[in-house]
Amino acid sequence: MTFIILACALPHYGVWWPFIVVLFYLFAPIPTLLARKYTERTGSTNSTMELAIFITMAFVVSSFALPIVLARAPVIEWGACYLTLTGNIVVYITYLGFFVTLYQDDSDYNMW
Repeated sequence: MTFIILACALPHYGVWWPFIVVLFYLFAPIPTLLARKYTERTGSTNSTMELAIFITMAFVVSSFALPIVLARAPVIEWGACYLTLTGNIVVYITYLGFFVTLYQDDSDYNMW
């Protein structure tokens, strides 16, 4: 989030348009979480999970594409675009680590 705020608040850049990617951060994990709950409860096939991953990837790609489009149309500076893209990388690596840790098999850690 620090990179996103820097992309918006530094006096050289001065616009808050890059902050829109925070909406993508909020919406990106929702389809996967809902599909995981649905498949655990109903025992359905992988098609639900594949659709959820597709929608999640649409949010991820959109969060990378938006700053590039805003920089190409001279709405934001390229420096703000680079800061936003760096923030995207940090946020999505954190999400990946969270989901890997949350859904890993606990049988390896069972000492009893």
